[in-house]
Amino acid sequence: MSKATSVPETERASPSMLSKHQANRLTALVRGLPGRNRFYTGKLADAGIDSDALVFPDDLTTLPFTTKSELATDQLASPPWGTALSEPLDHYTRYNQTSSTTGKPLRWIDTPENWQWMLDCWKAVYRAAGVTNRDRIFFPFSFGPFLGFWTGFDAATQIGAHTVPAGGMTSHSRLKLIETLQPTVVCCTPTYAMRLIDVAREARVALHAGTVRVLIVAGEPGGNIPATRRRLEQEWGARVIDHHGLTEVGPISFECSESPGFLHINEREYIAEVIDPDSDQPVPDGQRGELVVTNLGRIASPVIRYRTRDLVVRTHEQCPCRRTFARLVGGITARADDMVNVRGVNIYPAAIEEVIREIADVVEYRCTVRSEGSLRTVSIDVELVDKADTNAVATRVENELRLALGLTVPVTPVTPGVLPRFELKANRFLVER
Repeated sequence: MSKATSVPETERASPSMLSKHQANRLTALVRGLPGRNRFYTGKLADAGIDSDALVFPDDLTTLPFTTKSELATDQLASPPWGTALSEPLDHYTRYNQTSSTTGKPLRWIDTPENWQWMLDCWKAVYRAAGVTNRDRIFFPFSFGPFLGFWTGFDAATQIGAHTVPAGGMTSHSRLKLIETLQPTVVCCTPTYAMRLIDVAREARVALHAGTVRVLIVAGEPGGNIPATRRRLEQEWGARVIDHHGLTEVGPISFECSESPGFLHINEREYIAEVIDPDSDQPVPDGQRGELVVTNLGRIASPVIRYRTRDLVVRTHEQCPCRRTFARLVGGITARADDMVNVRGVNIYPAAIEEVIREIADVVEYRCTVRSEGSLRTVSIDVELVDKADTNAVATRVENELRLALGLTVPVTPVTPGVLPRFELKANRFLVER
């Protein structure tokens, strides 16, 4: 079967059919909220909206945005779950929470029906990556409350793949297990895929000569950063497939094997908008804006017009894989929350990583932004490979950052092992307030 014909017809629907499908799903969702979901019952009433009178897609923008701070405030006022639930509490069987890299974590619970919907979204990720029941999938992460790889693991079992959990192990033990079990797919964060490269180098293991053919990465930028992607693919000898989702929203987008560097929005299950983060007005394709999503199948704990703070560039140009879903050019290009201004220059963590990952002698790094009076300064610590010329590499990093950012950034080599290593989301960009 060719790749083109293996794409389900539902993912190749015409724009008019897709719009009609979304409108029907959203109508059912919104009309089911009043009286059942206290959070959205209040939001719609405060906005003066009669849900029965709405006609979609025309009335989509009359619905109010939902923000993470609103949900957090709701959980503080009605602990521990908040009021954004549409079913009796005893119907919920799954608990997850956000990574809380900024602020307190959001707690999120799901019914079996919600959970199955997210597994079906993950199956779309596997289809696009060319992953089937013939694959053995390795999950090198601790099974904590992080949503993404729990759903990835359960979905893998449902497609009939051989799944290997590798929680509660050291990185060296995981590497040995990869050598022994010979998986064909690894699901992890980009940071942890980089960490296993370091461990393999220490153990003199040639990852690129192994059995892994696909790396599905998610949870943070990296898969969509060209320099990081190149290093991962070169060292692993595998194709990197990026994926994007949020605990409170679910698995939103995925990359297909035919078109590197683009993320398909799963528009069968989500309505996606791109807005100017300052004016809240829609922006046209090709212009960067904030991604706003509405999930259509997580009925028991929905989010409507959720402001993700992810900055994206959307295109409706059809992909070679023949999916008609809109795509995000370059994936998630940045997060609005992550930008800092240093001496008049706007800096995003992804821009720093793009520069540093081009330099193979750098094993790990940490960027620190400090406030000195009314001004901010930025500096970078780097760990280098054994026997690297520390002064030469530091100078090269400084020069490359100056060219990329137009800013002089002091770079300091540090003792190997000083900088932290991360299993899930990395925190390499520190802003001291």
